[in-house]
Amino acid sequence: METVLDTAKPTAQNGLLTQKPKWLRVKLPTGKKYTELRGLVDKYKLHTICTSGSCPNMGECWGEGTATFMILGNVCTRSCGFCGVKTGRPETVDWDEPEKVARSIKLMNIKHAVITSVDRDDLKDGGSIIWAETVKAIRRMNPNTTLETLIPDFQGIERNIDRIIEVAPEVVSHNMETVKRLTREVRIQAKYERSLEVLRYLKDNGINRTKSGIMLGLGETEEEVIQTMHDLRAVNLDVLTIGQYLQPSKKHLPVKEFITPDQFKKYEEIGLELGFRHVESGALVRSSYKAQKHIL
Repeated sequence: METVLDTAKPTAQNGLLTQKPKWLRVKLPTGKKYTELRGLVDKYKLHTICTSGSCPNMGECWGEGTATFMILGNVCTRSCGFCGVKTGRPETVDWDEPEKVARSIKLMNIKHAVITSVDRDDLKDGGSIIWAETVKAIRRMNPNTTLETLIPDFQGIERNIDRIIEVAPEVVSHNMETVKRLTREVRIQAKYERSLEVLRYLKDNGINRTKSGIMLGLGETEEEVIQTMHDLRAVNLDVLTIGQYLQPSKKHLPVKEFITPDQFKKYEEIGLELGFRHVESGALVRSSYKAQKHIL
């Protein structure tokens, strides 16, 4: 009998309980590589988004030698309506963190690492110095590991974005998260046009591979999704991920719709026709899904 991680629990929607569809059921992670990495993570108390976020793709990604790490603490200065990360006053910066992350990657023998962070609007540099130092430390300790940096918008301040450009990760990602109309509700302190300009600035200043992601099921229309895809191609984006929004808690925005596999496939086909190099589109797709393939 196949073992699955049952994500099909009832969810609140407009005051009613609605069963999640069957396509939101995934296999429990298995395999030799996953078991080895899980043991290392537990033994050395390594912090990965894969485990802390209970990502449905953890087994598949770890089997490919890919993992995601979050830097700059676990408290965000923003309060987005979709995100389960704590919001409030962050702790002081840990200047040893770059070396800690680099050591974790070495212990886990990671081939492709994704680095992300909370927003740190409390810091003058937005956390960009730690970002750059983390990339440098990983490069020193893991010269054969490729990197994706999933960055915040740094409030659009170019000198902070420049620090990422200078260390030249193979992929630089910044998520749009949703369509223009819903941005104020979903990403309260963010701006749709500012995110587009960050992605444009990265590409115009030498980043070889840029990437972004959006979530569906928040009340957007098909027309709005396609318009967002056009907007992203207009800033020469290379890689797009499209996944299903799932409500982290009752305090967060409700799921308005469960997008069907056929609709996700349609968006994938449209994206490829528009000229994206890679489009990952599916209910369980997350930002770092198949990330190791996006450098090609």
